[in-house]
Amino acid sequence: MKTALSSALDYQHEKNMVLNKNFHPSSNFFHSDKILKNYLKENSTSSGFSYMTGKLDLIGKEAAGRMNELSLTADKLSPELIKRNSLGETINEINFHPAYWELMKIAVKSEMFRVKWEPSLREKFSTERHLLGFGSGYLFAMSECGQFCPLCMTDGVAKLIDLFCDDEDKARLMPHIFTDNAADFFSGAMFLTEKTGGSDVGANIATATHIEGKKYLLNGEKWFCSNANADLIFALARTDSGVKGTKGLSIFLVEKHLPSGEKNPIDIIRIKDKLGVRSMASAECMLTDTVGKLVGNEFEGFKVMVEMINVSRLYNSVAALACSRRALAEAYQFLCYRETFGKPAVEHALIRTKLTELGSLHVADFYLVWRAVKSLELADAGNEREAQLLRIINPMTKKWSAETGVYITRESMELMGGLGYIEDTVMPKLMRDSMVLPIWEGSGNIIILDMLRAMAKTKGFDVICEEISKSAVKSAEYGKWIKEELQKLVLFSEKLKKLSQDEMEASAKPFFEKLTSIYQISLLIDNLNTESKEWILPALNYLKEKYSPAEGLKEITPLSTVEVKGLIAWEF
Repeated sequence: MKTALSSALDYQHEKNMVLNKNFHPSSNFFHSDKILKNYLKENSTSSGFSYMTGKLDLIGKEAAGRMNELSLTADKLSPELIKRNSLGETINEINFHPAYWELMKIAVKSEMFRVKWEPSLREKFSTERHLLGFGSGYLFAMSECGQFCPLCMTDGVAKLIDLFCDDEDKARLMPHIFTDNAADFFSGAMFLTEKTGGSDVGANIATATHIEGKKYLLNGEKWFCSNANADLIFALARTDSGVKGTKGLSIFLVEKHLPSGEKNPIDIIRIKDKLGVRSMASAECMLTDTVGKLVGNEFEGFKVMVEMINVSRLYNSVAALACSRRALAEAYQFLCYRETFGKPAVEHALIRTKLTELGSLHVADFYLVWRAVKSLELADAGNEREAQLLRIINPMTKKWSAETGVYITRESMELMGGLGYIEDTVMPKLMRDSMVLPIWEGSGNIIILDMLRAMAKTKGFDVICEEISKSAVKSAEYGKWIKEELQKLVLFSEKLKKLSQDEMEASAKPFFEKLTSIYQISLLIDNLNTESKEWILPALNYLKEKYSPAEGLKEITPLSTVEVKGLIAWEF
């Protein structure tokens, strides 16, 4: 029989908790993410979805469970450079915590590469291989964004090998990328930037001296070498220092080991001490008579490298989407079971208003990112219209998803209060990891310049305008407004072309941001279906209000708790 004291203590214990006793976070991110599941079902074939379901279920469960501890461990116990052995010999080894390799096993098992590159699967799923592969990658990145960079590089390396290497190299190397055995897996990297120019790769000075056949000796320092431990590296260098700019660059395949089994000489100066993505080794590397094999034609190195950069930018977008989705899900789960001022935190009007904003931004980013994935899919299959579109929406998606991803992650952290700032949770890691995404693969200013070039040299802008116009016709509620906003963009685009270079660059940023916003709204209309209207309709309402001209102060009716639940679309 309980005494009054024991009853009081039980009551106090029950009340003295951060979250109420019914709290149960997601145990499988694939099962929880209604938006992802709906999109994959609607856009993949029945055979493709059936093939990947088991893999998505596996990676969804791992991402919600075991990967959390592995990722936090690999982040805190970052890779170390072992410069010399006990005999004083320079060995340039990078030592990773075992958690890193466990994460790599999970990545390989998820088949994010196998479904894209294994010959029979590539043929069978030729119209959806990127969709299916990025499905697994997206779930993986929700828990581990750091290693997603080496995985990104690996996919890019696979594409260059597939497009530009000879048959012997393809037959020898590709099985190490699409393998389902982590012990046989080869990861990739690109050694692109140098101290002299950074994003201005035309200022690179590393040299390549011919030996025989397609073999060269590379010499020079590479400044940002992500995945410095890679088995397969593509590096830019100059065969003729007299040919300036990007026109003088050639590209070389550098393998970690020479045919003799000896290590290819690459002197690792130091590992970068980064703010985030610390599980992965970024380094400064000195190429000293490093053996490389010319890939493609001499002086066409940058043209070849662009193919890898296109893949990398898309991975950057998927990573930004995944990080912000995880942050939003963590905050939403927390708020549903946090009691404040006499009721669940999620029921407070200001919190519902903030979740409406963050949920709407996520929904808009989601469909933009996956439209870019679709464009890559179709462009790779030979669709010239999509290739033109990809040239502009890939940088557009990279910039927008990265910037809004950082914002969503930061705001989600604030919604959790002080606990969101504590390193025991995943939130600080998500924040640190996401901060690199606006910088990697072209910072914002570089992206604006790239989009200007794309608009001048391709029909990508025209294709976007066509898509927006078609979407406007589908919507009685938003169509008139969309057409009016599009007309303003088209008129300004003509004016933009006639400006001086300085005026053009300064005016381009708000122009492209407006274009992105209207395009996102049109994509939401395109993706409306019986299930998706639950999250798309409130997102459409929010975005139209956000991007319409301000009309002064007005009353705001927040979404109900049930409507917020529909918008966030996260079951747990």
